[in-house]
Amino acid sequence: QVQLVESGGGLVQAGGSLRLSCAASGSIFSISAMGWYRQAPGKQRESVAAITSGGSTNYADSVKGRFTISRDNAKNTVYLQMNSLKPEDTAVYYCTSSYKRNSYYPDDYWGQGTQVTVSS
Repeated sequence: QVQLVESGGGLVQAGGSLRLSCAASGSIFSISAMGWYRQAPGKQRESVAAITSGGSTNYADSVKGRFTISRDNAKNTVYLQMNSLKPEDTAVYYCTSSYKRNSYYPDDYWGQGTQVTVSS
């Protein structure tokens, strides 16, 4: 069983930055693909970014150039650095993982979510 705990959400003004963190339990972290999804009110959940066990990354077009996903296998932690935030980035952000180590859409396990609110 994998447990994912997100932190780092909050309220920020447009143009600002936030860094989300996700601490994962279990010794399989280093061989798991990790990702971030988000869900805004009234909208479907969408993939934001993912990183494979080998470090390859993938991003939604809406966040390319603004968001960066990274991982620290020694700390069992994945990060999402969010810069130049826009009001449309407001959503609950979920950390995810998958045993499919090369998946760009890891969705086997989900965290509880952390709220990000960007004010205009």
